[in-house]
Amino acid sequence: MVRSMDNSKITYLQGKCLVASPSLDDERFRNTVVYLCAHSPQGAMGFVVNRKITEYSFLDLVMQLPVSFGHAIPPLALYHGGPVDKVRGFVLHTTDYHGGDCVETGGGVSVSSSIDILSDIAKGAGPKESIIAMGYASWAPGQLEREIVADDWLVAPSSEDLVFKTKDEEKWQRALDELKIDVVRLSQFSGRA
Repeated sequence: MVRSMDNSKITYLQGKCLVASPSLDDERFRNTVVYLCAHSPQGAMGFVVNRKITEYSFLDLVMQLPVSFGHAIPPLALYHGGPVDKVRGFVLHTTDYHGGDCVETGGGVSVSSSIDILSDIAKGAGPKESIIAMGYASWAPGQLEREIVADDWLVAPSSEDLVFKTKDEEKWQRALDELKIDVVRLSQFSGRA
């Protein structure tokens, strides 16, 4: 929850992106962009959308699951979604796909966690764009708000273009650019009072 400038309205950040501040001193989140799929008084949950897993791929994943697939499985990467429950998979995808347990979360993004979407992606019948995240990031009630106040995170609008179409190595800088933030100047003034 974040209060508006006049303190009259509480705003939740579901469907927004968190952009790691240059001063964030947590290696797990340095230079990351986190898509927030949930934010409420009970806490927050999101997925890192710009850190690929290099050790294994979508093909490795579907070969371990009871998933039906077509002749040629698409060459998709998997992503480090966050430090919690790293063996659990989630699919962030465009809103054109509506199968299974799909939940539209905002910013042109939906989230699914059923095996059906993995099967559809493997068969070439999945959403137009997707990110398959292993694990997730979560915050206890009030924790994310405290981290935002401590200048660990900046809040940016989410878009299908930022989440799915921007190159991973450019997402962090693009999110900062959309906020019109100069990293060099921000780094000079960041710190704790």
